[in-house]
Amino acid sequence: MTESPNLAPLLEAVERYFTLMYDSDVSQFDRVFAPTAQLHGFRDAELRILPVSDYRAMLVSTPSPKSKNAPRLQEILLIDLASSAQALVKVRVRIDVHQYVDYLAYHCIEGTWLITAKSFHVERRYDPTGT
Repeated sequence: MTESPNLAPLLEAVERYFTLMYDSDVSQFDRVFAPTAQLHGFRDAELRILPVSDYRAMLVSTPSPKSKNAPRLQEILLIDLASSAQALVKVRVRIDVHQYVDYLAYHCIEGTWLITAKSFHVERRYDPTGT
């Protein structure tokens, strides 16, 4: 990119993602994920592929980390802007007992940064007792 990017809208989108992962408030889901998004990653040594609609349903049916008073961990590890409308953001986030490293592909669609693809990796699993 040759122009100086305004990162604030993208950072706000990443914050919406972190908040959704913690409170599972699916009323905000469409402000985080594009309707065509897909999620890919390994869980229990198997590649999981989820359409975004299945992921939304999973959030609805599972108690949120917030409701369990689970610790909140979130950090941005990398931002790579391909253009003013496309970015890759690498984050670390804890969702209940799982700590993930996620690669989030963002596209700016009608002025809003949305995740169009998520690739996740379970980096750590915490004991349910908190250790």
